[in-house]
Amino acid sequence: MTKSNTSILFVCMGNICRSPAAEGVMLHQLEKASLSDQVRIDSAGTFGFHAGNLPDKRMRAAASHRGITLESRAREIQPADLESFDLILVMDRDNLANVRALDPTQIHQEKIRLFCDYCTEHDQKEVPDPYYGGPDGFELVLDLLEDGCTELTRRLQAHQPLR
Repeated sequence: MTKSNTSILFVCMGNICRSPAAEGVMLHQLEKASLSDQVRIDSAGTFGFHAGNLPDKRMRAAASHRGITLESRAREIQPADLESFDLILVMDRDNLANVRALDPTQIHQEKIRLFCDYCTEHDQKEVPDPYYGGPDGFELVLDLLEDGCTELTRRLQAHQPLR
């Protein structure tokens, strides 16, 4: 059975492109699967320089074309997040190192994973940052996020462990 307290945190560098898009994609998929009330979803960045901002307008536009609304506000990950989330999915190896550094006792290392570990249709190991690129980069990110979030949703529906 899916626990009502299951929680997933998505993390990228600035929390304005990849991680808020992952949050939006996951919320969208959970709603379609009638699981929204059973899973807590959030996103954060390893740096707080965009704190309080909406996601990048290009990412919001690309997500909107897929029927996904991105409304979260950027925030910086806090050490307390390591305790309060069941699974912390980071977008690339730099973010992985930064988040793991918040856990000097290493008691939460197992729950900190690369997002692409959950992709079943794509071979990428990291979700690339689309910030300095063109529209194709945002589409690729959304493709990867939909792939990984589909697998996460499948595991939740099948009552399988997320990690």
